[in-house]
Amino acid sequence: MSIDPSSPISKSASRLAALSPQVKVAIMIGSDALLLPAAMFVAMALRLGSLETAFETAPFLQAGVALLTLPALGIAGLYRTVVRYIDLRVLVASSAALAAVVLAVSALAWAFEVPALPRSVLPIFWFIAFAYVVTSRFIARALLRRGMKQPGRHRMRTAIYGAGGAGAQLAQAMQISPDHSAVCFLDDRADLQRKIVAGLPVYPPSELDNAIARHEVEQIVLAIPSASSSQKRRLIERVETAGLPVKILPGLFDLVDGKAGVGDIREVNVADLLGRDPVPPDPALFSRNIAGKVVLVTGAGGSIGSELCRQIATQRPSKLVLLDHSEFALYTIDHELRESHADVPLAPCLGSANDEGLMRALLRTQKVQTIYHAAAYKHVPLVESNMQQGLRNNVFGSLTVARLALETGAETCVLISTDKAVRPTNVMGASKRAAELVFQAAALRSGGRTVFSMVRFGNVLGSSGSVVPLFKKQIEQGGPVTITHPDIIRYFMLIPEAAQLVLQAGAMARGGDVFVLEMGEPVRIAELARSMIHLSGLSERTAEDADGDIAIEYIGLRAGEKLYEELLIGESVIPSGHPRIMCARERHVEPALLDKMLESLRAACDANDPPAMLRQLRNLVPEYRSADEVNAEASASLAAR
Repeated sequence: MSIDPSSPISKSASRLAALSPQVKVAIMIGSDALLLPAAMFVAMALRLGSLETAFETAPFLQAGVALLTLPALGIAGLYRTVVRYIDLRVLVASSAALAAVVLAVSALAWAFEVPALPRSVLPIFWFIAFAYVVTSRFIARALLRRGMKQPGRHRMRTAIYGAGGAGAQLAQAMQISPDHSAVCFLDDRADLQRKIVAGLPVYPPSELDNAIARHEVEQIVLAIPSASSSQKRRLIERVETAGLPVKILPGLFDLVDGKAGVGDIREVNVADLLGRDPVPPDPALFSRNIAGKVVLVTGAGGSIGSELCRQIATQRPSKLVLLDHSEFALYTIDHELRESHADVPLAPCLGSANDEGLMRALLRTQKVQTIYHAAAYKHVPLVESNMQQGLRNNVFGSLTVARLALETGAETCVLISTDKAVRPTNVMGASKRAAELVFQAAALRSGGRTVFSMVRFGNVLGSSGSVVPLFKKQIEQGGPVTITHPDIIRYFMLIPEAAQLVLQAGAMARGGDVFVLEMGEPVRIAELARSMIHLSGLSERTAEDADGDIAIEYIGLRAGEKLYEELLIGESVIPSGHPRIMCARERHVEPALLDKMLESLRAACDANDPPAMLRQLRNLVPEYRSADEVNAEASASLAAR
């Protein structure tokens, strides 16, 4: 309902809201000092049957008794409470304060036999005074809330999904919000449907379209903070088809603690669409290779490397060594950790993991015990067109780390791998599979002195080159959203979860283990794009709906890209004891033979001979096949379904 800014009530409300808190308190005390004695005279008039008689019967005593309630109400907190947020607890306390005054005066009147103050007057006064306090505060609250609203400013008409405690609290908060206006609820609970909660009607989800039309809803907010990730995903899927912006309320405890409010309602993100319920890390596994140890992270400034550093810093390492060849990336993570974990000794090192002299000196001088090797080039098209540097960094950088870990006596060395290493169709994936072979051979050479392992997982949300920020930017710019192929699917995982699982997997290693993280269900990228469009309150532009907002364009697969990714080369996989970590049994190459194959690959890289590099890479990774061949098979399989 619109507010007429020219009405006398609106003008009075605006003036009242503009007053300072001290003036508002003074007005409240002054009003009570006048009207509470008036309430006492009314009570006396009701008892004696005449207003004239009431004024003639000890008027100063009546006024004095009434004014005794002012300090009592102050002790109860009535004058310290912000009227806009007054609630039942304050009113109950005020009622108790009034009752205490009434009982105390009654006892004194009885003890001193005061005939001018009939005993029944005081209960009548309590009832009238309490009615006045409640009524006056709610009227003041309504005026202040009206005065806080900015005339002419549009308030987003909001349907709240969830009519429980969080939803009701949100609706009440929106009453004074300058930006949002709650107009109705949606809820799955049959006992709430078609009822009134916080003054608003509650609809079943099946009547979503009707509620939107009837109340001119402009956005939907999910207010079920207790829902699991999978439940939130189902709720989002249920409402996204409405074509309205969908947002999520932060945790209820944040609202109660005052850490969040209406302004903290956030947009639905892709993590909500994944619907993965978190698994808390095992504390013993999480800290086993970290607590009290010197830990090195290569590629410390990257997406995974930086998150590994954050997680490691929480486990009290004796020192955290950061290695990255990007000065800016290294500065960023070093600066962040010094602010967030000032008690953790840090040793930032600028350089490449492929620099053997640097790595040897670093491992020896820092006395590194645990290594997480995350440094790698991971962008498929870039590595495809820069094969020499991709192989040097991914293969020979891993070889340098593995050899020097063994040489310097490191206790643990963990390789961060990728699902693209499984039956690779591009140089990046093949190079990461070669890196896995390097670590497997190092484990055979180690004899248990250094425990080598590999952790393989798919895409992480928010990493450099991720489709999610690209899609978001394209939607903000009005489209089109570009996708390589309508059937392309990918596994996704949150970066913090991936880092936690990497640390735990490394702690379970015995030597040469290939750990595979459970990635959940694969995501069809086209459906992900459509969900992001719908959740932004927009529609997809198609041949059937030429008036849609955002078009999706298919631009063709990039060099070396395949339609789907896998996590296992073979079928042999065993549980690890952790619900999100599996252990794969896969082929390895004997160390002596691997050395010869790597020397041939190195010679091809030194000569910068792409055909020779590809030939030697295929010898090393025989499952490396053409992307066109693999995608043709995948397309045929999809067509046959």
